Amino acid sequence: MKTIYNSIKGKVAKHPKVQDSVLGKVDEWKRSHYIILSEIIKDELALSEELKNDKLFELGNTISHITLQRFFESDYQDKTHNDLRFLKTLDKICIFLGFKDLNDYIHDIKENHVFEKKVSNDIFSVDIVYRYCDAVFNLYKNFPTLKLDLFKDLVFDNSPFLERASAFSNELCERQFELVTKNNRSNFEVFDVNIITDEPDKKVLETHEFWNLLFKVGETEETHFVNQLNTQIYFIRKIDNVWKIWDNYNPDAGRLNNKN
Repeated sequence: MKTIYNSIKGKVAKHPKVQDSVLGKVDEWKRSHYIILSEIIKDELALSEELKNDKLFELGNTISHITLQRFFESDYQDKTHNDLRFLKTLDKICIFLGFKDLNDYIHDIKENHVFEKKVSNDIFSVDIVYRYCDAVFNLYKNFPTLKLDLFKDLVFDNSPFLERASAFSNELCERQFELVTKNNRSNFEVFDVNIITDEPDKKVLETHEFWNLLFKVGETEETHFVNQLNTQIYFIRKIDNVWKIWDNYNPDAGRLNNKN
């Protein structure tokens, strides 16, 4: 996430509206400059299509100059910058930059190879976690049809992880769960990926993830919410020169299945 954090700072400084203001003509911003930046962002967010629906009530369309100054002048810290309130600030800054939200910005960076994380045969990359989370979200979007083939290139077929995930997902499909995606109602964000065990044929990765999901059950009025910020552990193995996920520890796994 530190890479993302610093990247966003650079993008804001290079934004045309910022460059065309007094901010683009000074090397070091002071308090008064952050007040100007706050006004520039407010004006742009007021025109944003992304904030012309329920998202406006969720995020608001302003960022205080104090928050902006802290953002630009502070070094990245996991505890502070994984706070949900600050993540909403990052959502607004990313909307200012022309993206749907922080997650959209992260995906754009990945597509443009900024992370330099490609998974191919005997080359390991933490990008496998981002790709896996994206596959999970697409799995949910296809409910109540179960499309486990989305995991084919990411999770080993005979792994305990795939067995558990299949059982959880199959039960939700049988209960006719459907993901609500209108107006970006459901979304997810991966904030950080850290390698905590690094061996030639085994890696253990720790992630910080935020999942905000709304499911409805068939044609009924029944709904189920998932709104959680958690830490997950991924166990990744190299078998026949191919890196894939073997197992996972998710403290909230099966949460929906356990609801009556």
